[in-house]
Amino acid sequence: MTLAREDNVRCDVAVVVPAFNEAESLPELVERIAGAVDAMGLTWEAWIIDDGSTDGTFAVVERLARERPQVHGLCFGRNFGKAAALAAGFEAADATVVITMDADLQDDPAEIPDLIAKLEEGWDLVSGWKQDRKDSFIKNNTSKVFNWFTGRMCGLRLHDFNCGLKGYRREVTRRVKLYGDMHRYVPALAHLDGFRVTEKPVRHFARKYGTTKYGMARFVNGFLDLLTVYFLHARRTSPLHMFGRIGLGFLGAGGLICAYFLGLWLLGHGLRLRPALLLGLVFIIVAFQMISLGLIAELVVAGRRPESAFRVARRV
Repeated sequence: MTLAREDNVRCDVAVVVPAFNEAESLPELVERIAGAVDAMGLTWEAWIIDDGSTDGTFAVVERLARERPQVHGLCFGRNFGKAAALAAGFEAADATVVITMDADLQDDPAEIPDLIAKLEEGWDLVSGWKQDRKDSFIKNNTSKVFNWFTGRMCGLRLHDFNCGLKGYRREVTRRVKLYGDMHRYVPALAHLDGFRVTEKPVRHFARKYGTTKYGMARFVNGFLDLLTVYFLHARRTSPLHMFGRIGLGFLGAGGLICAYFLGLWLLGHGLRLRPALLLGLVFIIVAFQMISLGLIAELVVAGRRPESAFRVARRV
């Protein structure tokens, strides 16, 4: 297989693997990655990011690096989360195409050629879609709700935003900034930055070693991070549109309440301090605060060129 290789990159394909207590699965994973990419005739490297493991994961990475020069590793002093591990891997990788996958063998490295072929069609990011998930009933169904809600808010309809198996062009990994639990929203972040995003059905396997690393807190964190994505990206070029709408809503409600009491006063009724009147005044104050916040945000973004648009634009 041939790949349009960019200038000044070390290799054709880089595989980034976040790992947290996955010492048992890494040897088999690396062997399968090597078999998949070598069969394509492409140069490659694998970056395994040890996210503060306590089971000797990095010792396994060091051994694998001695056996295969393509294998490299990074080790965090403590567990920072998958987003931080991916960000470190994106920074370290130097390839035309970057593939991410989980270290637990639930993702199949044999999918790598198909992901690259999809990127070669002109897409910037190809996200895996686990059609037949080998997870629990609760996890499967909460993921469906999460994917539907994320698609509605971000304007990108995918069946599986959080699949660990993805293919990226180098420009995407250089542009997208990850922190917290933002790894769930990489396709949405890329889409909002103007990159072309699609999905591809991939195989999914039951976990072979160890246990899942995610608890119930991920649902709350995921929802809060989705709000962050929406506020910081979907409206960052026109903040007054968002804050102004909220302010006008409060202004309309407060104005109606105050107009009602003004009408009573004009009809000769005594104007007493009532909770409803206070609520109307509070709404009006909040309205002006929201509009003022939007205007200040407009001053912040004024004069900034749309950086993402320039980076995504293509010459012909």
